[in-house]
Amino acid sequence: MSARPAFAHTLHGEWIKFRSLRSTWLTLGGLVAVAVGVTLLSTDASVASYPNATVEELQQWDPTNRSLLMFVLAQLIIGVLGIMVVTSEYATGLVGTSLSATPRRHRLLGAKVAMVAAVALVAGQVLMFAAFLTGQAWFAAAGLPYSTLSDPTALGAVVGGGLYLAVIGLLAVALGALMRATAGALAALVTITVLVPALAELLPWLDWLFDFWPTMGGAAVIATLPDPDYPQPWLGLAGMGAGAVALLVVAFVLFERRDA
Repeated sequence: MSARPAFAHTLHGEWIKFRSLRSTWLTLGGLVAVAVGVTLLSTDASVASYPNATVEELQQWDPTNRSLLMFVLAQLIIGVLGIMVVTSEYATGLVGTSLSATPRRHRLLGAKVAMVAAVALVAGQVLMFAAFLTGQAWFAAAGLPYSTLSDPTALGAVVGGGLYLAVIGLLAVALGALMRATAGALAALVTITVLVPALAELLPWLDWLFDFWPTMGGAAVIATLPDPDYPQPWLGLAGMGAGAVALLVVAFVLFERRDA
C-alpha cells in the first residue's frame, strides 16, 4: 500500500474520532457563542464611546480591528481544541491503541496536525468574516465610519485574522504533543498568547522582548492602521508560523522517541 492512501486512512480515522466526541461540538459551540457575544459587546462599547472620543482617538479609529477583537478569546478556544486532540488520548490511555493501529508515529501526529489545521483555518475564517460583517453593519446603522470588504486593508485584516487562528491551532497541537497533559499545555498557551502580551504595557523595559514576541507580531495583522512597533505585520505572522512549525518539529521528534 502506498504512503498516501495510508496517511489518508489515518487522517480519516482522526476525523472520525474528532467528530464523535461531544466535547468537540461543545467547544465549537462555545467558540461561536463567544465570538458572537464578544463582537456584539465590543461593537456596542465602541458605538457608545465614539461621541466622546478625543481628536487623537478619532484619528486612530479602526472599525475593522474593533469588530475583530473577539480573536483574543477565540484563540484560546481553538487552542483548547488543538490541545485536546492530542492530550485526550493520553488522559484516557487510548494513545496506545492509536499507536498500535498506526505504528508509524509521525503519520499519526501528522494526521492530527493536518486535521486541526483544516478545522482551525475554516473556523477562523468563518468567525472573522462573520464578526467583521456584524460589526460593520452595526457601525453603519449607528452612522459611524465603517469598513467594507472592498477595502484591501480590511479584507487583509479579516483573512489575516483567520490565518492567525489557524497558526494558533498548530501551536496548540505542538504544545499538547510536547506536554501530553491538557492543563500544562493550556497554561503554556495562555502564557504565550495572553499573559506575555498583557505585560507589554506594564514592563516597558522589556520592549526588546515584546518586539520579537511571535503572537504579538502575528496579531498585528488584525488591524488596518500602521503600528510603529510592528511595521510589517505579515512578516510577523510568518514569523509566528515559523515558530509554530519549529515547535512541531520538536514535538515530532519527541513523539517518535518517547514511550506511549
